[in-house]
Amino acid sequence: MTNTQWDEGQPIVSIKNVRKSYGDLEVLKGVSFDVQKGEVICIIGPSGSGKSTLIRCINALADIQGGSIQVEGQEVHDDALDKLELRKKVGMVFQQYNLFPHKTALQNIMMAPVKVLKQPKAEVEKRALALLKKVRMQGKENSYPGELSGGQQQRVAIARSLAMQPDVMLFDEVTAALDPETVNEVLVTIKDLAADGMTCILVTHEMGFAREVADHIYFTDNGVIVEHGPPATFFDNAQDDRTKAFLGQIL
Repeated sequence: MTNTQWDEGQPIVSIKNVRKSYGDLEVLKGVSFDVQKGEVICIIGPSGSGKSTLIRCINALADIQGGSIQVEGQEVHDDALDKLELRKKVGMVFQQYNLFPHKTALQNIMMAPVKVLKQPKAEVEKRALALLKKVRMQGKENSYPGELSGGQQQRVAIARSLAMQPDVMLFDEVTAALDPETVNEVLVTIKDLAADGMTCILVTHEMGFAREVADHIYFTDNGVIVEHGPPATFFDNAQDDRTKAFLGQIL
């Protein structure tokens, strides 16, 4: 997947004039932005503004009708691109944890590297145990999803995605289904990843978190990017009336 044309001075993700429709409904209307390696990008906006669709397009879970998305210089929507190769590079964590209920936390994390990447089991297990520690879940290796809280399951889901050793992580409203008291444990985990230099693109409603962690915030409404900027500028000096109205409702 790594493109010989790409070097780390260029954007790791480059989105240019992306358009996406479901039937007659155009949900993305020419969205463009770049993400540099190691950046944390937060995408915020009202429900139905195209946020989740956009990040699903980045790892080819949804196709696009126009424009271009490149990851490490490779066109994501090139028919010749191996989607598995892409998804090794671009990990994704969803609102629903989608853990296998009959597998332990450790087994859930190990499955893809062993079965898909054909990596040696002993090596994968060592990495999986280290990842469980990283997401503050040591001691829960042999627990099944049904024995874990929502926040704990989501942290296992993050570790599972990290087990593929991606270069970019996508997070789609990963705290939306959680109880308020477990939201923070997941956000702390993502903060740790960001501090370690992982490139992260998040769709989130957690504004305090976005202010604290993001390098850049994009506000989408009705399929377009209305306004964007670093958190201090964005939150304290929003220019567009739609942004001000949105922030007024949730802050």
